[in-house]
Amino acid sequence: MIPVHGLALSGTIRYNKDEKWGKGEHMRIIELKETVTASNDRDAEVLRGELKAKGTLLVNLMASPGAGKTTLLERTIRDMKDRFSIAVMEADVDSDVDAVRIEKLGAKAVQAHTGGMCHMDAGMTRRALDELGADHFDLVVLENVGNLICPAEFDTGAQKRVMLLSVPEGDDKPLKYPLMFSVSDVLILTKTDVAPYFDFDFEACKRRARQLNPRIEIFEVSAKTGAGFDAWEEWLARAILENKGN
Repeated sequence: MIPVHGLALSGTIRYNKDEKWGKGEHMRIIELKETVTASNDRDAEVLRGELKAKGTLLVNLMASPGAGKTTLLERTIRDMKDRFSIAVMEADVDSDVDAVRIEKLGAKAVQAHTGGMCHMDAGMTRRALDELGADHFDLVVLENVGNLICPAEFDTGAQKRVMLLSVPEGDDKPLKYPLMFSVSDVLILTKTDVAPYFDFDFEACKRRARQLNPRIEIFEVSAKTGAGFDAWEEWLARAILENKGN
């Protein structure tokens, strides 16, 4: 397991000559000339270019806790591991239970602890990739910290962003968390097998998502029954090959 901490702030430091701080020292005033996200965006763009040059597709997988990220990965890895080399970076505030589940499938996994932070950024992702040795994989999936807010705000350097929304969460989430739907390349509606027990309007959810992001690809899947996985995995395989220039 590797602990990953902190964000790098970008700015300048000047001294205020008119005020004193402590024993005769000038007070330091930090002027942030750029936002943390702007600095992170540059780091992410560099990382994205490096991964492209190596032929490695990095997918940022985002969802609320319990939406089925690890379960989706387990079935996807079982179905595709004979065709592609796959590794997973599990990001959590604590614990390594998800990484252990992935390793049991024979895939390489690394656990990244975020030190209490609710997301991964480009610097954290680079460190986890270095630990993983990502040069040797066709596909690396970052299973981001579970929530629909912070992961949408920070670019990790991934070439593709995939979000999950489970049926029990409700079809109104595009209205409540618009940024997540706006930045994602793919929306996967999970746990469709329990739809008869929930008042989930699939068409309304998809319509709201496409109003925010007309280019978003949408798949409906059930990890329990396997329904919908062929279409999702076909999209993923195509993305891997296109990343390699095939």
